[in-house]
Amino acid sequence: MRAPRRPRRPVTQEIDEQTGLGEAYMRSLIRAQLRLALRVCGALGCVIGGLPLLFLVLPGVREARLLGLPVAWLLLAGLVYPAFVVTGWWYVRQAERNERDFADLVDRAR
Repeated sequence: MRAPRRPRRPVTQEIDEQTGLGEAYMRSLIRAQLRLALRVCGALGCVIGGLPLLFLVLPGVREARLLGLPVAWLLLAGLVYPAFVVTGWWYVRQAERNERDFADLVDRAR
């Protein structure tokens, strides 16, 4: 004789009630978002942090001029801010993709 089966609850209810299964789903979303954020910050840190290293290693870049302006300033103004904008745009798209994937996963589990 079998034990009676518990009725299956929707995943959204599991998440709302913060059950073990709901917490596992939320942890997976939070981990995905954290990995994305760390990758973005790491990449920006390498690029932005690499510029002073570039100026230190190649003093010619630091002292070079283009159109009367120091190349270092042009790199900082012409590379850093557009890199922030592009990276921010890419990050938002990827974060939204993570959330869509999570919503699809929750919908499939119903």
